[in-house]
Amino acid sequence: MTKNEKFVPAWYEDPAPAGSWRSIFKWGDPAAYKHPNSGLTKLIMDRFGLTQDKLSKPGDFGLEAVPDSVPVMLAAEHLAFLAQTCGAENLKTDTYTRIKRSYGQGAIDALRLRRKIVENIADVVVAPRSQAEIEAIVAYANQNLIPIYVFGGGSTVTRGYEATKGGICVDMSVHMNRLVELNEIDQTVTVEAGMWGPKLEDLLQNAVDKLGARRNYTVGHFPQSFEYSSVGGWVVTRGAGQNSTYYGKIEDIVIDQEYVTPIGIFKTCFHPRAATGPDFDQVVMGGEGSFGILTKVTLRVCHWQPENRQRFSYVFHNWQDAQAASREVMQGEFGFPSVFRISDPEETDIMMKLYHIEDTIADTILQKLGYQQMQKCLMLGFTDGEKGYCQNLDRKMRRIFKKHGAFELSFAGVTKAWEKGRFTDPYMREDLQDYGVLIDTLECGVTWSQMPKVHEDVRAFVKSRPNTICMTHISHCYPQGANLYFIFIAKIDTIREYLDLQYGILEAISKSGASISHHHGVGKATAPWLEGQIGTEQINVIRLLKNHFDPNNIMNPGGTLGLDMSPAQKEKRWGKDLEA
Repeated sequence: MTKNEKFVPAWYEDPAPAGSWRSIFKWGDPAAYKHPNSGLTKLIMDRFGLTQDKLSKPGDFGLEAVPDSVPVMLAAEHLAFLAQTCGAENLKTDTYTRIKRSYGQGAIDALRLRRKIVENIADVVVAPRSQAEIEAIVAYANQNLIPIYVFGGGSTVTRGYEATKGGICVDMSVHMNRLVELNEIDQTVTVEAGMWGPKLEDLLQNAVDKLGARRNYTVGHFPQSFEYSSVGGWVVTRGAGQNSTYYGKIEDIVIDQEYVTPIGIFKTCFHPRAATGPDFDQVVMGGEGSFGILTKVTLRVCHWQPENRQRFSYVFHNWQDAQAASREVMQGEFGFPSVFRISDPEETDIMMKLYHIEDTIADTILQKLGYQQMQKCLMLGFTDGEKGYCQNLDRKMRRIFKKHGAFELSFAGVTKAWEKGRFTDPYMREDLQDYGVLIDTLECGVTWSQMPKVHEDVRAFVKSRPNTICMTHISHCYPQGANLYFIFIAKIDTIREYLDLQYGILEAISKSGASISHHHGVGKATAPWLEGQIGTEQINVIRLLKNHFDPNNIMNPGGTLGLDMSPAQKEKRWGKDLEA
C-alpha cells in the first residue's frame, strides 16, 4: 500500500443469504450495507487494537443456514384452529420464521444469533387478515391459556416481543397494514396497527396524487428505525421520532386506539379534548402488548411542506454553553425546531470524522478560533412548518447561539449529511460486530437541572471500562428538559461482558434520577428497573390494568413492564448465564 492509499477492511458486501443467521441479525434490507468511513475506521482500529491483518480476513459473518431444528410445542389441534381461522398459507412453523419474529434488533439479539443461541421463540407465527380473525385468535388463546406475542416491524431493542413462554406470534405486518381513512376536515389519519412508517408517509406526503386529497400531509414521526418500524410499535412503546421537538412524541400524536383484549374490544374516545375522567389513550398507551393487541389507531397529521425547511449547524466552545443555548431556545416561547441535536465533546470529535469535517478548512478555522478538541460541541437541526414560522425561528435561534459563543457551520453541509444517513447509520453496526466491536445505545429523559449529573455519572461508569467509547447527544428537546442519548462502542468478547456493561449503565441512569427510557420502551430488558423508577404504587396500577384486561396472563407474558418476572430478571441478572 502506498502512502496515499487508504486501507479498506474486508467488509461484507454481498446480500445476506436467504435463510441465514445473518439475514436475521442484520439490520434492514438484506442487500444493503453502509461502511464506516476512513476516519471512523482508523479510530476503531486505533482504539481497539484491530490490525490491518485482522481486518483483511473474513469476520464472523453468520452466513450459515439456520437449521429447522426447534420443535413446535403447541398441540396439533391448536395449529389446526389457527390454520382454519386465518388460512394455512398464513401459518408458519419453521424455525427460521419463528426466530425472525421473536428476536428484535438489540445488541443482545445479535450477540445471541451470532453464537447460534436460540431461545424464547414462538411455536407458531400467524398473520391474521382482519380484526375478526384477531378476535377469534385472542378468544381461543384465552380459553386454552396459550401465550400471545405481537410482531409489528421488528425493530425492538428491549426484547419487547421475545416469546419467553412460547405460544403464538401474531404478525401484524403482512395483512393488518391498511389505511382506513384520511379525514381532511379533522386533519387525522386512521390506519391498522401493522402499517409501516415508510408506507404511511409515502401515502400522506403524496396524498394529492395517491389519495385524491386537497394537499399533502405528514405524521411527523421519524424514528431512526423508521424504515422498519410500525405504527403499532410506535404506540405501544410510547416512541419518539427524530423530529419530535416540533411534531411531538407519539403520545402527542395519537387521537384514539382500538385493542382486542381477552375480555373484549377496548376503544378509546375521539375528542380533541375532554374532561371525562382519566385520559385512557394515555393509560393504555405504552402497554407493550400486555393488555391486548392494538388493531387500529387514529393519528393527528400536519401539512407536509419540506420546501420551508431551514437547516442549521453550529459549534460551541463547550458542553455547558451548548446546553445553555438549547435550553434558552426551548424556553423562548417563539416556537420549536423540528430536529434539534447537540453532541457532547466525545461524540463531536467522532462526528467531525464521520461527516468529513476533520482536517478540512472548516476544522482549521475552528482550531484557530479556539474551539478545542474534546471540548467543542456540535449542534445540528432544521425547522419544519409554515415559511414565515421557519424563518422567524431560524433568526431567533441564530441570535441565541451567537450570544453563547457559537460558530455557524451551516456552510459545511453537516445537517444535510446527517439527513442523508439518518436512517442508514444502523447498517454500520454489522461491519463492527463482524470483527468483535459492538455498538449499542441507551437513552433517558432528563430535566435541564439533572442533565450535568446524569451525563457525568453515566460517562464515569462507561469510562471505567478500558477502551470504551461513550458518545452522547441531547435530542427530543422540551422546555423542561430533553432526551439524553448514550452510544457506547466497545470490544466485547462474551454476552456476559455486554450485559455487565448494559446493566451497569441502566443502574447509573436510574441512580442519577433520570428515566430509564425516553422512547425505546421497557420490554423485558429494562423491566427489572421499572418499579424502582416509578414506584410500587404505579406498578400496582399497571398490575390492576393487566388483571382487568388479561386475567389469565396470556398477553406478552414473561417480564414485560416488570410484570411476572422470573427470579433472574428480578435479580437483574437475566441472560448472564448464557455463556461464561
